[in-house]
Amino acid sequence: MLHGVLYVLRTGCAWADLPRTYPPRSTCHDRLPLWIKSSVFEAVLDDVAEELLTAGLLDLRECFLDGSFAPAKRGGAGVGKTKKGKGSKMMAVVEAHGVPIALTIDSANPHEVKLVEQTLDARFVEDKPEHLIGDNAYDSDGLDARLARGGIEMMAPHRHNRKNRTQDGRPLRRYRRRWQVERFFAWLQPFRRVITRWEVKAENYLGFVHLACVLILWRQLL
Repeated sequence: MLHGVLYVLRTGCAWADLPRTYPPRSTCHDRLPLWIKSSVFEAVLDDVAEELLTAGLLDLRECFLDGSFAPAKRGGAGVGKTKKGKGSKMMAVVEAHGVPIALTIDSANPHEVKLVEQTLDARFVEDKPEHLIGDNAYDSDGLDARLARGGIEMMAPHRHNRKNRTQDGRPLRRYRRRWQVERFFAWLQPFRRVITRWEVKAENYLGFVHLACVLILWRQLL
């Protein structure tokens, strides 16, 4: 059954197109929400991430944050209208080597600044990032202050229209490595079921994304 779910995750095919070499499509389709409801994928993510952290394979001193738009063809919870059409926003935090340590799904409507803290709350490890680097969409004094109270330093270039500039530029040298989070979204591209959202239920879509992250983290142990 897991192999059938992985086939759908990889190819993005409809459940009805699942090859007959796998268990019946109804069996695979019905088992997936049961795994999601029991938080199986989240538990595996937490375990693998903690093992990577213990082995020294995760570097939380420098983490990167960004969001990605996923078009939603069938609508559903957590779907909003934007200039790109209807969709959901995938928010991710990756550590210094691009390995995901936190991820959430939300409507595409809210500004990304409003989704930072809930994304951090969904991280796969107990430890918090020391420095969190994002683009100028995250340039917010309020966000900086709230994260600082939790021991996290937020680094983002100033927006072009900001009047009170507070940076001397030196800490932003870390920004040059922000491509690590873009690489994570590139790692998701082969998982066709998460690039376009077909699930009406947000929890089912998030389950597919979590499963993709399990495979990405698992590769780091091999």
